[in-house]
Amino acid sequence: MDKFHGWEYFFDKHAPEYMDNIFTENTEKEVDFLEEEFRLEKGDSILDVGCGTGRHSLELARRGYKVTGIDISEKMLARGREIADKENLEIEFIKANAVDFKLKKRYDSAVCLCEGAFGLLNIGEDPMERDIKILKNISNCLKPGGKFILTALNGLKKIREYNDEDVEAGRFDPVNVVEYFPAKEIIDEAPDDMILQEKGFLATELKLMHDAAGLAVENFWGGTAGDWNREVVKMDEMEIMVVSIKE
Repeated sequence: MDKFHGWEYFFDKHAPEYMDNIFTENTEKEVDFLEEEFRLEKGDSILDVGCGTGRHSLELARRGYKVTGIDISEKMLARGREIADKENLEIEFIKANAVDFKLKKRYDSAVCLCEGAFGLLNIGEDPMERDIKILKNISNCLKPGGKFILTALNGLKKIREYNDEDVEAGRFDPVNVVEYFPAKEIIDEAPDDMILQEKGFLATELKLMHDAAGLAVENFWGGTAGDWNREVVKMDEMEIMVVSIKE
């Protein structure tokens, strides 16, 4: 596998045990939050970008919503399809890269959650351009007035975790708030030269990026998986949640 596709490799390898992660235990609570924030009505259409195994897509479908989930990992999607088939749920799972996907359908709401796509860089990608493309693709799929919820890694936390020694060693880029680490740190059989890159975000840049995509930001909140709330982002919180609306 070409190291350019490092995250696809990672998620393919991670698919079998993904649903065993502790944070997945709060999926129902997270979907309760989405229902409240989106003010969903039965039959509403929802796009889940970077859906992975479909833990949110599946729960939304169980509650009567029409869901499309896209993800770069075929093995993640296969797990989602398997569960959907067992429960007789109608979900459209599509293998696609969030950076360049196009859909004809327009949705009432959309989500991109828990680092399923946003902030996960591959070799040679510009940190800002890549994720603005994702936001534009999502915006293009929303109906006017449609709501979007994003959770992105909190750049403040990343900045506080690293020091000048990490910068000099090439483990952290303070300008773009990007962390670099060998895939072998989390996947034993990964190629020696596979480097994964994760970008953290500040609220100010997220606001500019949403503006560029035609998404008007309504709120910034703390967004750590399993503990979503409507409170100000804490310095060491894992994620930032952005709630926006298509202009």
